[in-house]
Amino acid sequence: MATKPILITGVYGLVGSCAYRHLAEKPDLFDVYGMDRHREPSARVHPKELAKVPEDRFVQSDLSNIDELVKAFQGMDAVIHLAGDPNADATWESLRKNNIEGTFNVFEAAKQSGVRRIIYASSIHVSFGYYFNIEPYKSISEGRYEQVPDSFKRITTSDPTWPFFPYGASKIFGESLARMHSSQSGMSCICLRLGGVQSMDDFPQPIVPNACSRSDVSHLIELCIQAPYTLRFEIFYGLSNSDYRWVDIENAAEVLGYVPEDRIRLKD
Repeated sequence: MATKPILITGVYGLVGSCAYRHLAEKPDLFDVYGMDRHREPSARVHPKELAKVPEDRFVQSDLSNIDELVKAFQGMDAVIHLAGDPNADATWESLRKNNIEGTFNVFEAAKQSGVRRIIYASSIHVSFGYYFNIEPYKSISEGRYEQVPDSFKRITTSDPTWPFFPYGASKIFGESLARMHSSQSGMSCICLRLGGVQSMDDFPQPIVPNACSRSDVSHLIELCIQAPYTLRFEIFYGLSNSDYRWVDIENAAEVLGYVPEDRIRLKD
């Protein structure tokens, strides 16, 4: 079976590094390339988990030049788009350049290059407004777990988006591009609304129940790559398990076979 050529944007970010390492460990399945605006890793990346992308498999780009991206994407089966400003309090200038214009360029270049699939890193922040304002999600967000009923409706990808910050709104823009290209460009587009991926030092004791381990996010990305191309468009929440997980990951289990290996242990 031929290997799938894969390119990861934002490869030196936290998610990019762990995804690259995971996929590169399977050379019989994947031929992995990386792209980033520089070789320096994100401050969130533990030195032991840094991606080591060979020079001949690395492309330096800030996503501003579509022609440059088209050249880099040639021959790729899938692009995993993880690049962008990950900060909830990011300025509009940064969001516009990195999360709006950069994401537009990635989708456009993928279309022109004949890429079959884009896996787009959206965020759980697209529904944080819902989370903060309505029970029982408000109690979960404030750590008042004793006030959370034993069973409650989890937010699904069919529920309306409701961002709390401009960052979340910028991710909704990317999801809209994915839906547009899935119907107009013929690409398979999968959006992952990722929870807070934990660094080596943080997991398994994060302070919130909306986190995702490095192992789980890497496995989820692999499942998206391997999904049949009849999957034209879909959105999945990407989290590890938790009693107080407030979003639904069951559609990822049904469609992709995603079952988290890790469980979030909340601090007392």
